[in-house]
Amino acid sequence: MNFKSIAIALFTLLVSANIFAADKKTEPEGWWGQPYPSQFDTSQLTKQLDFISVQGNQLVDGSGQQVIFKGMNIADPDKLLREGQWSEKLFKEVKAWGANIVRLPIHPISWQGHGKEAYFKLIDQAIIWANAQEMYIIIDWHSIGYLPSELFQHPMYDTTMKETRTFWKDIAFRYSGVSTVAVYELFNEPTDQGGRAGKANWLEWKAFNEELIDIIYAHDKKVVPLVAGFNWAYDLRPIQQNPVDRKGIAYAAHPYPQKAKPTVKSKENFFKLWEEVWGFAAKDYPVIATELGWVKADGKGAHIPVINDGSYGPQIIEFMQQRGISWVAWVFDPDWSPTMISDWNFTPTQQGAFFKKEMLKHE
Repeated sequence: MNFKSIAIALFTLLVSANIFAADKKTEPEGWWGQPYPSQFDTSQLTKQLDFISVQGNQLVDGSGQQVIFKGMNIADPDKLLREGQWSEKLFKEVKAWGANIVRLPIHPISWQGHGKEAYFKLIDQAIIWANAQEMYIIIDWHSIGYLPSELFQHPMYDTTMKETRTFWKDIAFRYSGVSTVAVYELFNEPTDQGGRAGKANWLEWKAFNEELIDIIYAHDKKVVPLVAGFNWAYDLRPIQQNPVDRKGIAYAAHPYPQKAKPTVKSKENFFKLWEEVWGFAAKDYPVIATELGWVKADGKGAHIPVINDGSYGPQIIEFMQQRGISWVAWVFDPDWSPTMISDWNFTPTQQGAFFKKEMLKHE
């Protein structure tokens, strides 16, 4: 046998071996062998938390007593995992600051990149760790843009209406009956960016949120869907004429300090503008300010609309207390602004120290 014949024979043998190996590898992963989705195993939880529901304009526990959430956002679990900061220690620290709820901002890019099943493991861990500390969880589909036009502020937020429907279908099925998961924030910050992301239409947005709520309720009615208004989850005025036509829901607000622009920056003027644009909703519905916070003009990551000298903190807390509004400060991470900690030793920033003091008041 000459060299050419030997080479051809070896090549044929190698190709055959690779095909056989590939067949062996893919055979158990064939589509017909894939298991059906599974639900979260509640036997992993050590504490029995009440289910949270809506009664009038209040969130209430199992005995009908009003619940006011005061907590913090953490960074996307995928980010924390990549940085080596995803651990029970983080949740214990959040609890030590006085929080009774944790918001998980799940970015489409991290959901897509990590993969659904692997990401479920992160959410499962968050539920177990939060439950052990007797804290509730908000699962937040963390996109920014106008979903019906599928135009977004940054590639990290890119998603589709189909993916969003599927996300909530899968989440609602997996965590049905898990009381620690109290709130589903359907879409983080809807905005058409002044027309750069299409043209926002409230009736269109309302109808899509109602569709998502129907999907969620088909799996689980013991959870509170949270609906955001336009202008990056700041403007709820459309609900005065056309509220979301579903029971048991709450509304989200992200009232960062530079969203309201009074001519004279007095507490009374800020209160007036906040009341007109989003605070009024608390008269009829539960409202959760799922993002709020500030940083000084020369602080880390200072950008519109979060810049403030610190006067915002006491004012926004007083405003929300008067109306029974729950809140979740942004963000318990040293990278994303406005930060609540300056390092992974959990050293508080200016706003971190303020919100920590406020949360501990109510422990």
